[in-house]
Amino acid sequence: MNHKQTVRKPHWLKVKLPSGDKFKELREIVETHKLHTICTSGRCPNMGECWGEGTATFMILGNICTRSCGFCNVKTGKPLPADLKEPEKVAESIKLMGVKHAVITSVDRDDLIDGGANIWAETVRKVREYSPNITMETLIPDFQGKTDLLNIIIEVSPEVVSHNLETVRRLTKEVRKQAKYDRSLAVLKYLKENGIRRTKSGIMLGLGETEEEVIQTMKDLREAQVDVMTIGQYLQPSPEHLPVVRYPHPDEYKKYEIIGKELGFRHIESSPLVRSSYHAHKHIL
Repeated sequence: MNHKQTVRKPHWLKVKLPSGDKFKELREIVETHKLHTICTSGRCPNMGECWGEGTATFMILGNICTRSCGFCNVKTGKPLPADLKEPEKVAESIKLMGVKHAVITSVDRDDLIDGGANIWAETVRKVREYSPNITMETLIPDFQGKTDLLNIIIEVSPEVVSHNLETVRRLTKEVRKQAKYDRSLAVLKYLKENGIRRTKSGIMLGLGETEEEVIQTMKDLREAQVDVMTIGQYLQPSPEHLPVVRYPHPDEYKKYEIIGKELGFRHIESSPLVRSSYHAHKHIL
């Protein structure tokens, strides 16, 4: 389905090109060694700032997803078999880049019996082996809510475990077709209640949600004992994806930040250019 974008981007969404000596140095390493980071492939607006702070994001388990979310630019289809050498490759990349705080994410792998959980755990172990002083955030899929698979992640105890709600309850079926709002909340609550020190989730604005729905989502996340929340602007990756309904003003994001602090989030990042891993290194504190 072709969704023609009719809402014009406002001036506050203009992004500064990444710069700085640290950024240039890391970009050279990434290009020379053909390393794959989400920062570069996703053309993240905060890449220069994050790299300057020693944070980078890596995707594991391939680049083909078994789900077809209406907002996401990752290919959907039948993924290739999992690469058992991938944990070591990621660990080598992270060491080469001198990353201090790594964010690791993945596609959904509903085709695998373990949903990829064992590759996830091995990646965390290998990264720590290669970079003993590193801290990590794992931005995980829902593993279909299976607690035995979540336990595999809990066992390696990343400093932060994140799972994004992406949107409000009413829009979940359209935005995250194969996901369930309450299942995601249950995953987050299970992680917290079973030993994960920091849990985190994020949503995008501009898909047609109301202010009341955003605030209710924030309350639902706090009910699930989530510590950290990110709120940023949805941008349509292609005409085939869901259109942007509106661009909330930065003042609205500021309002949610204040409400988030009142609700008790330990950290809340809320502004148009915020992405899930923005200021990720601060979320372990």
